[in-house]
Amino acid sequence: MRYRVPKLPASIWHTADIDVEKSQFITWICCAPDIGAFSTLFNAAKTAHPNASHHCTAYIAGPPGEQNFIGFSDDGEPGGTAGRPMYQVLQGSQLGHIGCVVIRYFGGTKLGTGGLARAYAQAVSHALETLPTCEVIERDIYTLRLSFAHEAIARAWCEERDVPIEQANYDGNGVRLAVGWPRDCPLDFSPLENRLKSTIEFHTAPP
Repeated sequence: MRYRVPKLPASIWHTADIDVEKSQFITWICCAPDIGAFSTLFNAAKTAHPNASHHCTAYIAGPPGEQNFIGFSDDGEPGGTAGRPMYQVLQGSQLGHIGCVVIRYFGGTKLGTGGLARAYAQAVSHALETLPTCEVIERDIYTLRLSFAHEAIARAWCEERDVPIEQANYDGNGVRLAVGWPRDCPLDFSPLENRLKSTIEFHTAPP
């Protein structure tokens, strides 16, 4: 599976803000490969804006379509007017590993339930427009057993196909290369075997 995630280092946030009927909505977004990363974002937002009216949240701590490590909160806004609209925008973006907090400073004008839902959704959508992202490719690790003479050829072949070499271990008989094969591609080392003119011994995990 391939999908995009926020291109943000740990504890670095992407921020954006909008004004709706004199209320300020400030969106903070983080890369959230796990719930702990989202919790760090949430705590930082509350610390930075202790006097805000609300700190509403939504996160998907997994790939797009994740059903277990997700969550959202209205933080005192009328039920269903903040966290759920925010989550729906994240879900529709097809991004994974993403968490956000929308910080609201009330401007004195009530927006109504429909207006609130639109404002929170708009705040997240606006922040996503400028969010830097990168692609994640889910991979399975296979260990190839090769002779010393075949190592350079195998490394070049992997580089040509964007198959990263995660680890190399050497012993008296040769080298074991642990490679990250894209999970969404059929496993096929036969082109490499043709290039080496030799059968490759491989395992689904480092032996």
